[in-house]
Amino acid sequence: MLAVEISSFGAPDVLRPVERPKPQAGNGEVVIRVEASGVSRADIMQRKGKYPPPAGAPDIPGLDIAGTVDSIGAGVAQWKSGDKVCAVVAGGGYAEYCAAPAVQVLPVPDGWSMVETATLPENLFTVYDNLVTRANLKSGETVLIHGGTSGIGSMGIMLCRAWGATPIATARSSKKCEACLRLGAEHAINYNEQDFVAEVKRLTGGRGVDVIADLVGGSYLARNLDALATEGRLAIIAIQGGRTAELDITKLMIKRARVIGSTMRARTPAQKGEIAGRLSQDIWPLLPKKDPIRPIIDSTYPLRDARLAHERMEEGQHIGKIVLVA
Repeated sequence: MLAVEISSFGAPDVLRPVERPKPQAGNGEVVIRVEASGVSRADIMQRKGKYPPPAGAPDIPGLDIAGTVDSIGAGVAQWKSGDKVCAVVAGGGYAEYCAAPAVQVLPVPDGWSMVETATLPENLFTVYDNLVTRANLKSGETVLIHGGTSGIGSMGIMLCRAWGATPIATARSSKKCEACLRLGAEHAINYNEQDFVAEVKRLTGGRGVDVIADLVGGSYLARNLDALATEGRLAIIAIQGGRTAELDITKLMIKRARVIGSTMRARTPAQKGEIAGRLSQDIWPLLPKKDPIRPIIDSTYPLRDARLAHERMEEGQHIGKIVLVA
């Protein structure tokens, strides 16, 4: 089968189309013929040698896929060959075939194409788990979402609307701020021209936001704490701005705030299966109408041109998900 491997750590041109053996379905697994695969920031980090796959995962990048069940392993009863599905995986998505634990697989929503469906798995698993499960987001609360036009950010805006919460987004330019508003953000803050803490305080009458979805990490920690309301929750999803920072513990205590951190990739199939079950119940019934959660696709590239997709992501101008098509 055609796959894209990381020949060495470095720039996008280290991504190399190769022939690899087709994976076999192990116990509790399905093999999916991949028709579309999402590109994520985690893939970029893996290519640079900064985010190695967990033990036992393929060295091929790619964390979310959409396609057709090709074969099933022992113990799988909920899927059959020919089913149209998507899945979050620990690796292997940049290939024509990919094995996935059956519990991490969900059906292609009615009315969604494979390319559209490839925007869902990693984004929804991550955003739902962090905002709803871990930060206990409630209807009527206000959420600050950093990087509102990224795949994670755009999904965060839409999920907030689906949950009855009010999203405020940050972005790097006026063009991206406009895109955030089209996605459903109540307000958008250009962080290159405005202090997002001051803007949050202004927009919330000095109260702050109930929840923050943060892709930046270290360099934003102190300001995120300033932007939180009393009883606020900060969910750190990525660390693009650094791994460490100084924390004012007194301020954390006074606000009775919580700082939550998590990653998705290394979790067990059983843990990811629990999230899949919640998504199936809470989110999947909303998807056929494509409102408020809809496919936000920046661009598509042939699988063998994955390096171009990585170049596009690293330019920082994309809005929504970048997708590879097999």
